[in-house]
Amino acid sequence: MLLHGFGAGSGHWRRNAAALAGAGWCVYGLDLMGFGASAQPALRLDNRLWARQLQAFLELVVLEPAVVVGHSLGGLVALTASVFHPAWIRAAVAAPLPDPTLVMAGHDGLRAPRRRPWRRRLQRQSVRLLCRLLPLELIVPLLAHSPLLDLGIQAAYRDPVIGDRDLHRVVARPARRPGAVRALRAMSIAMALRPHHATAPALLGRLERPLLLLWGHQDRLVPPEVGEQCRRLRPDLTLHLIEGAGHCPHDETPEAFHALLLAWLEAVDGQQTRLRDSLAG
Repeated sequence: MLLHGFGAGSGHWRRNAAALAGAGWCVYGLDLMGFGASAQPALRLDNRLWARQLQAFLELVVLEPAVVVGHSLGGLVALTASVFHPAWIRAAVAAPLPDPTLVMAGHDGLRAPRRRPWRRRLQRQSVRLLCRLLPLELIVPLLAHSPLLDLGIQAAYRDPVIGDRDLHRVVARPARRPGAVRALRAMSIAMALRPHHATAPALLGRLERPLLLLWGHQDRLVPPEVGEQCRRLRPDLTLHLIEGAGHCPHDETPEAFHALLLAWLEAVDGQQTRLRDSLAG
């Protein structure tokens, strides 16, 4: 099950789906709500809702638990689903795992002491007011229809990608849809106001499914140091840095990405098989 990152869609797995299918996997791609070709509603769009969307897709379409591979935001959704809907997740891969709370968390994953109710109310009101005052109706169309979009895409890549029309379409099409502004505003509010139990540090603390972290060594958007913070919170996690890749290792260095992913899945499958055999014995 392939989950795209922020601003993209399932088409961002253009270099991966066929290769994984060729390795014997049944491959699905899902456009998260608000992105790709999915609906763009003014709902509370956060990683909990996307995890519920994933669980429903697995239950109604795939009909069995799956390995979930997520790029960036999709990696956070994969982690969230592993904690909230573990019966439907065999294993998860985050490539990489972005969440600002990872930077703010201490080595033990604990956050600052609980704030008083009036401070929480003030934060909620401030976030909602700021997101409503932002002129997204002007900003989003400007970005979606100008060369600024290509510059934003380039920031996620190590090597030049300006001129890659397929990549441009993957990002530009959903950004140009009528509901894009509405969905972005709803997501900005919901992600900023998530409860602590829906943040990456808390989710890592509750995780019981295998999780692989894959990180571009030259990732400028979510530096590899964030992956090391994940390892400090969960020393049992496997983290691989991929040379020659920025924020999109699955698209920049697909061969290295597939090699690490498939080797890890083979090892996890072997561990799960041995565990089933021991329980049956």
